[in-house]
Amino acid sequence: MNKNIIIIVLVILIILTAGVGIYLYARGLDDETTTEPTPTPSKTATKGDSQSKIIFLHHSTGQVIWDGGVEEWFTDYNSQNGTNFEIVQQDFPKDSPYGWENYPYDYWNIWVNHAGANEYMEEPTLEILTKLYEVIVFKHCFPVSDIEADTGNADIASSDKTIENYKLQYNALKEKMHEFESTKFIVWTGAAQVKGATSADYARRAETFFSWVENDWDEEGDNIYIFDFRELETEGGLYLKNEYAESPEDSHPNSTFAKRVAPIFSQRIIEVITEE
Repeated sequence: MNKNIIIIVLVILIILTAGVGIYLYARGLDDETTTEPTPTPSKTATKGDSQSKIIFLHHSTGQVIWDGGVEEWFTDYNSQNGTNFEIVQQDFPKDSPYGWENYPYDYWNIWVNHAGANEYMEEPTLEILTKLYEVIVFKHCFPVSDIEADTGNADIASSDKTIENYKLQYNALKEKMHEFESTKFIVWTGAAQVKGATSADYARRAETFFSWVENDWDEEGDNIYIFDFRELETEGGLYLKNEYAESPEDSHPNSTFAKRVAPIFSQRIIEVITEE
């Protein structure tokens, strides 16, 4: 009788031990199948703010490029990369009350000469814009390239289009932008004119000034970046190529050119944000 009891007890212990083993083994399998490795963040997310707000300030040439697909490009980029970049565009300055002028003098006049917390003639200063956007992109329309000869009397407060005035205004703008270290600025090189709408002297002076912007004015390591729009338009020449223009007499870029440049421009913004 005692022998039978011992045998029964041993059988029960064996069953219990086996059950515990099976449970632990099954739990181990479950852990292996449900535990996933931590996803590696995308290159974009790790190198830059994936939620940057961007504003593009422009006139008609910029509008043509915007309509070439800039907004749609960012929508696709966000969808593919899990980012949330927000880009908007705005005429700057507006036709009224300031006037349809967006040349070096005008940016200096609004952002430096009338800097502060209040708008100037209904146009936002950098003190206002930098509170709303992490990236500010600005450009000049193609009449910026109608540059007259220097007089030897440079005047930062003059709206005359000369290299000597432009340089003073650009240097003051750079100093102002450096005040906003957490904001990134992207400056377009000036839009070119078609040969049929300008002169060789104007074109050469424009090339001289914007070469200076790229090679001398721009500083490595600061918060100001260049988008070389002029090079895309001229391909190293002096004029907007006729095949990229609305017509041989109209210096607005055409829609075909805009569709080619819009993604290049958009990618440049991403490069600036992510510092790739």
